[in-house]
Amino acid sequence: MNGWDAFHLARAQFAFTVMAHIIFPALSIGLASYLAVLEGLWLRTGRRVYLDLFRYWLKPFSLAFGMGVVSGLVMSYQFGTNWSAFADKTGPVIGPLMGYEVLSAFFLEAGFLGVMLFGMERVGPGLHFIATCIVALGTLVSAIWILSVNSWMQTPAGYIIGADGRFVPESWLKIIFNPSFPVRLPHMVMASYLSVAFVVGATGAWHLLRDRQNEASRMMFSMAMWMAAIVAPAQIAMGDMHGLNTLEYQPAKVAAMEGLFDTTKGAPLALFGIPNMKTERLDYALEIPHASSLILTHEWNGEVQGLKTWPIADRPNALIVFWSFRVMVGLGFAMLGIGLASLWLRYKRHFYDSRLLYWAAVAMGPSGLVALLAGWVTTEVGRQPFTVYGLLRTADSLSPIGAPGVAISLAAFVVVYLTVFGAGVILMLRIMATPPQPGELGPAPLPSHAAGIVPGPAMAAE
Repeated sequence: MNGWDAFHLARAQFAFTVMAHIIFPALSIGLASYLAVLEGLWLRTGRRVYLDLFRYWLKPFSLAFGMGVVSGLVMSYQFGTNWSAFADKTGPVIGPLMGYEVLSAFFLEAGFLGVMLFGMERVGPGLHFIATCIVALGTLVSAIWILSVNSWMQTPAGYIIGADGRFVPESWLKIIFNPSFPVRLPHMVMASYLSVAFVVGATGAWHLLRDRQNEASRMMFSMAMWMAAIVAPAQIAMGDMHGLNTLEYQPAKVAAMEGLFDTTKGAPLALFGIPNMKTERLDYALEIPHASSLILTHEWNGEVQGLKTWPIADRPNALIVFWSFRVMVGLGFAMLGIGLASLWLRYKRHFYDSRLLYWAAVAMGPSGLVALLAGWVTTEVGRQPFTVYGLLRTADSLSPIGAPGVAISLAAFVVVYLTVFGAGVILMLRIMATPPQPGELGPAPLPSHAAGIVPGPAMAAE
């Protein structure tokens, strides 16, 4: 492990834990909203299939939510153990924002999660639906605060630097609604919705390959494909807006995404290539002339800055950013293709007859989550070598720690995460491998005498 000192080990540890964590909040955001829609449709139409789907997906949601909470705590502790200099300098800004997330979003989720999971036959349909909506709202509020924190690190605003070198709040409105926040928040939320749409769609397609008459499987597959057809193009449009915002505030990241080393007018779009940071060129490039300038500047001969504009010490790793960006974009267009294909098959009245569509949906099941991870790699690696872009270097954010301690904790995290969260993911997959049935049961409630609550009348099945 030549060159893997405490600094690189701490970065690897945080990268591993954040990538393991982000999957579960994304599932929680998407599934919570999906569950609220399902319960609302059941209350409005009285169709039992919506209740069956609600109870079916409530179990994977509860697992994702729990694993998201636990994995999120680990990252918070790392700010104090591995990145104490970062925590000290940015604490006056980031600390309150993280506190607001706990006081608002987490309290909403935790306060009503029990009612959502176990209270369907205790509080009545109306109040239970309100609890489900509040949990869904809580996941979105949580995303708002976390994206505000991360966006401030990307495009810092509303601060002054004190005599001690710490970031001091000057305008909370400018801090919260920093320049990249308005585009990054909807981009992340729609990524969560797309991720869940393809997980749900893959589950429905898998069961329809075996039984095309399962009403709940047909319904979940149909709803997922509608979401793909609607949200995928909206996400691509939002991604374009995000790219333009990044070009304005983080041009070095865009240069790395494009694999562009020399500032160029009429810059080509590289479909393939291997950025070489030593020779400062894109090897084996397959390019579309002028396309990058057209996309980024909306001009045929628009000028795009290359990485050579910045000192070598200030450049992100173009090899990683270049390919993570292409994985994200490529999967985004593949998801769009699935959505458009589903619309065509609906129009031709062959939506439930196409085994090819079913297999494509199964294959694309993890695509949303993979694209989401690739997007976060692009964002975070593209911000390097800074934790607060242009102001605080990652190397200056580290705690005074030794490599052996970080290496041991990193190894422990890998083992524990693969064991605990691996078991949780396997359990989720086992639940989803079982087809939904009429009269689907949700999570088992506590006995009424244990909860100290007298159960109300059972909810009607219709």
